[in-house]
Amino acid sequence: MRRMLNPAVSPTEEPLDSRRLQQFLCVAEHSGFSKAAEQLHLSQQALSASVAKLESQLGVTLFDRTGRQVRLTPAGKALRDGASVLLSAGQVLARQVRDAAAAQRRPFVVAHTPAITAEEVHRLLEPVRHGMPDVSVTALQMFPSDLETAVLNGSVDLALRRGTTVPATLAAAVIAYHPLHVAVARDHHLAGHRTIAIRDLRDERFIVWAPPGTSFYTDFILSTCRRAGFEPTLVVNRIQGTTPATAVLDYPDAVAFVTEPPGPALGGTVQIINLTDPPLAPVQGVWLPHTRSAIRDLLTTGDNPRTISPIPRR
Repeated sequence: MRRMLNPAVSPTEEPLDSRRLQQFLCVAEHSGFSKAAEQLHLSQQALSASVAKLESQLGVTLFDRTGRQVRLTPAGKALRDGASVLLSAGQVLARQVRDAAAAQRRPFVVAHTPAITAEEVHRLLEPVRHGMPDVSVTALQMFPSDLETAVLNGSVDLALRRGTTVPATLAAAVIAYHPLHVAVARDHHLAGHRTIAIRDLRDERFIVWAPPGTSFYTDFILSTCRRAGFEPTLVVNRIQGTTPATAVLDYPDAVAFVTEPPGPALGGTVQIINLTDPPLAPVQGVWLPHTRSAIRDLLTTGDNPRTISPIPRR
């Protein structure tokens, strides 16, 4: 049954206790007080009393206790979604305070998906390299499915990906655009072209890194082709995590949209061709809300996202 709150008790505006929030999240994760109490090394009675105090403070019921399992109420779901972010922000703040007192500060960690190359990350970091030359930055590659967890647990300060949709629990902004080009194997029938229009690719197979509906970048490529008047034939690359231009080496009869500069690539095994009126692929920065960072501000603030063309190969 659903526990009824005393209507005579008004909710308070005092700050939420982080320990109670952690205990609430543990109950929500295990859908019950027994397993949560065991994990937290608390008595079930003490844990139940802690959650009751949290409910009293907020003036809401957080769990529906009907049946053997407890279930989150709509209010409980809202608290669960926000509590993990709030606790993570507190951990980040504590780390920033310790870093400020330390002689050697922790590097600012930037993660990026394989769709954004290490060279592109280096150019995106230009405002920090020039504006804060004493800051140490560590760039690392991660798969898109791991980015949100890494940002939430504080191991990554800023995540870069191809996308525009804002994750439910994170803050985000498009910080740059990269013009697209076409990569083909050197023996491909289009390899001799210097420039090509997207509509001229209607009979080609397009390499993507994830099926439609599971990747913004795939959906972006799909919509780009549809705007050009055709439905593309897609093939999902079986090699994940490498530089995008490598995709055509295992599919020499197919093409791939990439952001690397036009010209020979990968020792001449790949040719990258200019597109007329190229689409602009966004770079989205994602970070933990309720946190502040002067380093991040240099990358994510400005009147408009930058359009960054690749440095031509010599």
